Amino acid sequence: MEKYLTKEDLEKIKKELDYLKKVKRKEIAQRLKETSAMGDLTENSAYQEAKEAQGFLEGRILELENLIREAKIVEKIDGAKWVQIGSIVLLSSGKKKEKYKIVGTGQANPSKGEISIDSPLGKVLLDKPEGATVTVETPKGKIKYKIIRIE
Repeated sequence: MEKYLTKEDLEKIKKELDYLKKVKRKEIAQRLKETSAMGDLTENSAYQEAKEAQGFLEGRILELENLIREAKIVEKIDGAKWVQIGSIVLLSSGKKKEKYKIVGTGQANPSKGEISIDSPLGKVLLDKPEGATVTVETPKGKIKYKIIRIE
């Protein structure tokens, strides 16, 4: 599956990967060393927690390495009148208005109003112009949105 990212997103991912490899790995290795010196590892909850943290860390490192390897860089076209990665989109659904930034694969942060092009809403918005109406299937049913503005 292709992973679409902006250059900026790719740089953020590379920085995170570098931090995880150079800083977090050393921190966890030190915790493992300290907790393994406490004796019986089967009854050592601090050691088990450190091993679990190591597993999560290595999983995240692998995920980021795969994302970098599979990344397809896309350029945001300033002034574009259609939704693209990097666009900030103002939508209306009935009386409710919502604002989202469209981000690349693996970059979504809904609490900050960032939705991925891989999300159901991101997929239907991509390449649509201002004024278009889209319908997205949600667990609660279909929702229609009108694209009010694209920045």
